[in-house]
Amino acid sequence: MPASDNRSVARITAIVIAMVLSTGLALLLLYQMRQVLVWIVVAALFATALHPLADWVERHVTWCRRWLSTLVVFLAVFALLGGLVALFVTPLVHEGARFADEAPQLIADARAGRGPVGDVLRRFHVLQWVQQHREQIQQYVRSLGGGTLAFARSAATTVAGIVTIFVLSYLMVLEAPKLLAAFLALFAPERAERVRRVGRDCAKTITGYISGNLLISLICGLLTYVVLLVIGVQFAGLIAVFVAVADLIPLVGATLGAVVAAVAGFVHSVTAGIVVVVFFVVYQQLENHLLQPVILSRTVKLNPLTVLIAILAGVDLAGILGALLAIPVAGMIQIIVRDVWDTHRGGLKPAATVGEEQTPASSSGESPGPARRRG
Repeated sequence: MPASDNRSVARITAIVIAMVLSTGLALLLLYQMRQVLVWIVVAALFATALHPLADWVERHVTWCRRWLSTLVVFLAVFALLGGLVALFVTPLVHEGARFADEAPQLIADARAGRGPVGDVLRRFHVLQWVQQHREQIQQYVRSLGGGTLAFARSAATTVAGIVTIFVLSYLMVLEAPKLLAAFLALFAPERAERVRRVGRDCAKTITGYISGNLLISLICGLLTYVVLLVIGVQFAGLIAVFVAVADLIPLVGATLGAVVAAVAGFVHSVTAGIVVVVFFVVYQQLENHLLQPVILSRTVKLNPLTVLIAILAGVDLAGILGALLAIPVAGMIQIIVRDVWDTHRGGLKPAATVGEEQTPASSSGESPGPARRRG
C-alpha cells in the first residue's frame, strides 16, 4: 500500500477516535451537570411564560425600560402567588392551630386506646406490636440520626435550586430581546418574522400548560376538601391543601396526596377511609383520562389523545422531568410541524399556525404547490 494511503487511513482513524472521545467526554460532562441542566430547563419554562408579559409592559408603558418591566412582571407574579398562598394559608393556619391544641389529647387517647386513633391502634394491635419490638424501633430511630446531615444537605440543595431558578428566569427574561435579536439576525427579514411568530406561539403553549396544571391542582384540592368535610374527617382543610400542592408534582404527587388523605380517613373510621380511597381511585382516573387531557387540550391547543400519549412517552423516556416537559414539548412540536407542513403545501402564510381552528395555507386562496423560497 502506498505511503500516502497509509497516511490517509491513519488520519481518518485518528479523526474517528477523536470524535468518539469528544462525544464521550461531552456526554459525561452533561451527566455530571444533570442537576444544573434541570434547573436551567425549569427556569427556561418560567422565563418563556413570563417573557410575553414583560414585552407587553415594555410596549404599553413608554417610560418603562426593560429591567423595570421585567421587575414589575416578577413582582406581579409573586404578588399573585402570594395571594393564592394566603388563600390556602388561612385554612392551613386554622386547622394547624386546632391540631396543635388537640394533639396532646389525641396522643393521650391513642395511648389509652380511646378515640379514633386509639381505636385503630387497638383494633390492629399496634400498641402490642410496638411493645414487642421496642428495641428494634429504638435502634432504627438511632440510625435515622445519621441521615440528618443528608436531609440537611438535600434541603440546602432545594433552596439553592429555587433561588437559582428564580435568578436564571429573571436574567433570561431581562436578556431575551438581545438574545432573540442575535438569533433572528441569522435569517432573512421575512423568515425571521415568521420564526418570531412561531416562537411566540410556543411561548403561549408553555403559559397554557402552567395555567392548566394549576387549575387541575386547584380542582383536586377543592374536591378533596368537600369529600373530607362531608364524611367528617378532621383537619379537612389542612389535608386538602397538602393534596393540592402534591398534585402539582408529576407522577408521584397525586398518589402521595391520596395516601395521606386515605390514612386520615381510616383514622377517622373504616367507612371514611374506604370512601376516601374510592374517591381518589375514581378521581385519578377522571383526572388522567378526562380532566387533564380536556383542560390541557384547551390551554395547550393539543388533542386530548395527543396529551395522554405525550405524558406516557415523557414518563417512559425521562421520568419526572419527562412528565413535566412532555406536554409543552408536544405542543411546540405540533406548532412547528403544522407550520412547516402548511408552508410546503401553500407557501409562507402571513401568520403562524396554531391549533386545529386555523385555516391551512392551501385553503386560503393559494393553490397547493412546492414551497416558495424567500430570503
